[in-house]
Amino acid sequence: MREKLLALVALQKVDVEVAALRKNADAYPKEIGELERQLAVAKSAVDAERAKLDDLEKQRLTLEQTVTEEKDKVKKWEGRLTEQRSTREYSALAREIDIAKKGQLTMGEEITELGRQATIQREAVRQRDAAFVDGSKGLLEKIAQLKAKLAEAEAAVRALDGSREAAAKGVDGVLMKRYDVVRKKRMPAMVALAPPGRCTGCGMSVPAMMYTTLVTTKGTDTCPACSRIVYAQEVLEEPKAK
Repeated sequence: MREKLLALVALQKVDVEVAALRKNADAYPKEIGELERQLAVAKSAVDAERAKLDDLEKQRLTLEQTVTEEKDKVKKWEGRLTEQRSTREYSALAREIDIAKKGQLTMGEEITELGRQATIQREAVRQRDAAFVDGSKGLLEKIAQLKAKLAEAEAAVRALDGSREAAAKGVDGVLMKRYDVVRKKRMPAMVALAPPGRCTGCGMSVPAMMYTTLVTTKGTDTCPACSRIVYAQEVLEEPKAK
């Protein structure tokens, strides 16, 4: 029976290692996701500044196009001045030309102001972009490190899966079923009872008779407090040299 316990202890050792690796590995995706979120937020800030610059440039181009069209229109009107048959018609067209030219002046001032704003905004984009490039280096390095650790942990788990398969072959089938049921709820699933009968899993004391029986039979029982599989600690202790 001692051999059965030793086989399950060996298996549980592998399972504990796997559980620890998976617990650590489970934290990596969350950390990676948070760093990627920070990176996305920083990138969005740069994009927002670029969008402001693009909007200013579009407004300027639109006004420049409008001014060009207005100049063409005024040129046509000026060509028609000499064609007017009456002073009234001449004055009306001349007034329209004057209004259009004043409008061109106003739009010209707006174009100049938009150009000034675009220059300021272009510098803001440059600074924001430089800050993003500088800050993202650290974030990208951390992400790469975490991904490497995640890959390392996953590789270790795969390696241990092979060890587990080998260790499981030496475990008694009935004991294995009990162990699998318990380990889904808590780990370690099997723990020793320290004399005279304290569960090393939950710390609760069990009847001394249970410990005595387990010493005699070298078998297993169930802790009434935590439902773990228990065995007498001294059963697996190495014999003391005489």
